[in-house]
Amino acid sequence: MKYILFLSLPLYALDRLTKYLVIDSIDPDRPIIVLPNFFHLVNITNTGAAFGSFRNNNTFFIAISCVAAVLALILLLARPKSADARSIWLISNRWRDISLALLLAGVLGNLTDRLLYGHVIDFLLFDLHLPLAHPWPAFNVADSCICIAVIFFIIHSFRTEKKTPTPA
Repeated sequence: MKYILFLSLPLYALDRLTKYLVIDSIDPDRPIIVLPNFFHLVNITNTGAAFGSFRNNNTFFIAISCVAAVLALILLLARPKSADARSIWLISNRWRDISLALLLAGVLGNLTDRLLYGHVIDFLLFDLHLPLAHPWPAFNVADSCICIAVIFFIIHSFRTEKKTPTPA
């Protein structure tokens, strides 16, 4: 529960606040140049998934987002019954819980956009001047949470010890 209260909800609120400010103050046809040739604030709509793929599938992404949010909540709120299992579980699953909390914040942020506007609002645009990142596709706080969640889950996967059965 602490991950939801102290990580998911504040990041969700930050995502909502930043998107509100973007809608209120950035014209879609007039980006704000923060650092010339590197970073712009934009107001771009995305009806698809990452990098604008699978466009115009809002209903599908709403359904997937609802399933992901429910699963993340269940996994975050589920706790083992015994004290021994709980102490081991808390230590070994901190990375997993952080990744689930980040995932929940990101999924809820983009789901809210899809339900309110029929698309996701992206506003951070970086130009890394690399062949595959010129410019990097625009993204938002929720997208960042989802990407960081994946990185943390990978870290958790490598940190988790594989229990092998001991021979009798």
